[in-house]
Amino acid sequence: MYRRSVFHMDTTKWKRKPPAETLSDHRKEFIEAQPMFLVATAAPEGTVNMSPKGMDTLRIIGDDRIVWLNLTGSGNETAAHLAESSRMTLMWMSFGATPIILRIYGQATVIHPRDAEWEELSPMFPDYGGSRQILDMRIDRIADSCGTGVPTMSVVDADRGATELEPFYKKMSDEKLHGFWERKNSTSNDGKPTHIFGDS
Repeated sequence: MYRRSVFHMDTTKWKRKPPAETLSDHRKEFIEAQPMFLVATAAPEGTVNMSPKGMDTLRIIGDDRIVWLNLTGSGNETAAHLAESSRMTLMWMSFGATPIILRIYGQATVIHPRDAEWEELSPMFPDYGGSRQILDMRIDRIADSCGTGVPTMSVVDADRGATELEPFYKKMSDEKLHGFWERKNSTSNDGKPTHIFGDS
């Protein structure tokens, strides 16, 4: 099982490879090295959403399967979209010397703490406050492209997720957290249900 490193690693030796349907060790190592990833989803109608994700929240558990832990935030678009369409795209990009963008396309399902699969998958991740879903993605296609449009940047050794985001939800009681979910996470921007409390 691969887990994303919390520290950015040099990727200057990484080279582009042909499209594939499964992850090679080469691509797993590239994913592990990046400090963040992006997730994109869309329902059949309404807005397309893309969100940045960080912290120690991603696991590669097979050559064709990735799971990631979705923490509480001000919206919950991914869960709402996947309830209507299972399509999901993940993207990584190198901010180092090698200009590479890696995209993984697949079909994903949402796993809530009430679901049986939660007990199997949640121990793979830290016990983060505000953990609300696990996204389980089966890979259809993997492709990389030139990333010369991405600027070269240094990653500062400061994780706002660890110092600001996670502690904010960690200190909440279950009652307050669920109240936040009700206000902010129960529907998408388009009014689509996220099913965070069940089928209602």
